[in-house]
Amino acid sequence: MAMAKTVLLFMLKGPRNCRRRRKPWRLGDDDEDGQSHTSPDKNEIQNTLRILSAKLEDLNTCNDLIAKHGAALQRSLSELEMLDKENSTDVQSKVKAVNERATLFRITSNAMINACADYLDLAQTQGRKWQKTLQYEREQRLRLEETVETLARQHNSLEQQVRAQASQGSLKTAPNDKAAADGKPESTAGSDDEDGEFFDAIDETPDSEFRTITIPDSHLTHRRTPSGVSAASMASEASEGAGKDFVYISSSDEEATDKPEEFGVKAKKKLERTASQHSVDSTSSSGGPRTPQTPSKVPKEPRRRRRTRIPEKPNISLNLWSIMKNCIGKELSKIPMPVNFNEPISMLQRLTEDFEYSDILNKAAQLESSTEQLAYVAAFTASAYSTTTQRTGKPFNPLLGETYELDLTEEFGWRAITEQVSHHPPAAAAYVDSKHGWESWQEFTMTSKFRGKYLNIIPQGIAHLKFTATGNHYTWRKVTSIVHNIIVGKLWIDQSGEMDIVNHKTGDKCHLVYTPYSYFSRETPRKVTGVVTDKDGQAHYVLSGTWDKKIEYAKIVKDQTGGNGRGKSVYQTTAPKVIWIRSNPPPWNTTMYNFTEMAMFLNEPEDQVAPTDSRNRPDQRAMENGHWNEANTLKVQLEEKQRAKRKQREAEAAQAAGEGKPYEGHKPVWFEKKLDPQTKNFIHMYKGNYWDCKTKGEFSQCPDIYL
Repeated sequence: MAMAKTVLLFMLKGPRNCRRRRKPWRLGDDDEDGQSHTSPDKNEIQNTLRILSAKLEDLNTCNDLIAKHGAALQRSLSELEMLDKENSTDVQSKVKAVNERATLFRITSNAMINACADYLDLAQTQGRKWQKTLQYEREQRLRLEETVETLARQHNSLEQQVRAQASQGSLKTAPNDKAAADGKPESTAGSDDEDGEFFDAIDETPDSEFRTITIPDSHLTHRRTPSGVSAASMASEASEGAGKDFVYISSSDEEATDKPEEFGVKAKKKLERTASQHSVDSTSSSGGPRTPQTPSKVPKEPRRRRRTRIPEKPNISLNLWSIMKNCIGKELSKIPMPVNFNEPISMLQRLTEDFEYSDILNKAAQLESSTEQLAYVAAFTASAYSTTTQRTGKPFNPLLGETYELDLTEEFGWRAITEQVSHHPPAAAAYVDSKHGWESWQEFTMTSKFRGKYLNIIPQGIAHLKFTATGNHYTWRKVTSIVHNIIVGKLWIDQSGEMDIVNHKTGDKCHLVYTPYSYFSRETPRKVTGVVTDKDGQAHYVLSGTWDKKIEYAKIVKDQTGGNGRGKSVYQTTAPKVIWIRSNPPPWNTTMYNFTEMAMFLNEPEDQVAPTDSRNRPDQRAMENGHWNEANTLKVQLEEKQRAKRKQREAEAAQAAGEGKPYEGHKPVWFEKKLDPQTKNFIHMYKGNYWDCKTKGEFSQCPDIYL
């Protein structure tokens, strides 16, 4: 009993001492209304956290004592009931013990209530202060963004005026110099620049500067789950590895052998090597891949001029209630989604758009080093995501048997054929061949998971790339795409996860990490980092950049990882070189679904294509022309026709099963299912007869899928 009183006395003094020791921190000269605009001191925050931890320990102690005294009180009550009531001495002693234990239990309970009240009061007080601090930081960030945007507009206006004067051969003072000095552009330039999009300039980094890239340690030990999805694809797992870095150091003793190049997309402009290691030709614009040319050779003029514009997107509001009203009583699979959520291209065309920067592969085909070639392939895989920053529209789901061809042999040296080979589950097979010494194929399928506020799109197929000269065969899986603000807010897309690119001939491997965006992270948004290693695990190149702007790489000349004691991989490298930089979209694309120049001509009508080509799809064409109501009607008719054919195939399959006969079902026209020697899985591979049939005009084997 004496020990219990001692413990209780310590417990009762603890919270009081904590209250005496507590020294509330202030946000600057914060008053009760929180009218402060300074950040809390780090020591004050740590002190508050220590006080909260101490109070939480007090609560745990009180909880243990309550459990202990409660059990003792219960035992005493049980013993009191079993006593012989004739023995008054025993009854009195037991009643006294019960009263003492009940008193201890009541005191302990009161102490627990007081400690809880203190903890709740402190937590609520500091929580309000931290919320005000966070709101202040957000407001400061918005002010900074507005300031930077204003400076960018003023800088752009001054640059235009300097260029205009330089083009006239003089730099004399103009009448509007004062306006330029004040950051006010001329009326002609100001109207164009006000709504313009600005991009970060390329850093002029000295060779001797130290640069740090944050990536998980799994760059060399990454493994995939049996389903093929990266085990670190989710944002939480990627964030856990963000604290372990590797550092690559630009060497001041060795000069870079090459200089960065920008691979643009217009074949009419020749590629020029830059005069400095970090400058890129600013006159390039987007619109499609381009074969890199030496300064002495001018690309051949394309034989046909492709369109650079499409009809502008109509301003049509979406009535969600009318959509929900039409869905009442219908099966989920039969609910038609309006074209308001779409963009006027199909998923087959979107897959073909991955080769917008195919000139990276043309350059890679000329390299002798397999590890350097792998670095270029890695940059190419990242460039495929560059269009998703602004384009949140959903491509049309292809109909079963739908195809798409794109022949850019005359312009850029490659051609592609894609076919929808399965509908449940949806799967598309694609094949691209280039006269520059490479070919690529894949069977693309995906799964999606709705998480309430965002949607995860997880690709399941494997992409293949083979260089004919060396036989180097590369495979990779795409990372997870996350569509945010599904219910409320503006849609935006992020890429997250890890990607392994493997050379099956040499054993070389590149491990890329796509860092997920986080408001509270200091990481560069849309960041991509990677390491290229050989079959023995030795690192040869490091890659860094963003999947929406540029990717650069640097050759490792010395591994300084051993003995640094910091848990980081440290590499000494040559100066970084730019492999890929995103080309600026057309200035008028904001009213045209944010399409790139290449996307503008993907759905351009062409003669002599297959009758199943996506260009011939009526609902997609109606949407492109701005007739959305007509497009919705045609879309429903096409889907009903596809369901009717599926029911017919199911009936035929049931009849064949009853007769004991085999039934093949739908059979693709241009692809056939074969065993993939690399992955040991059956995939649809190209037969090789499409372009011959197009030359002869033989498309009688194509199914009737449109209206």
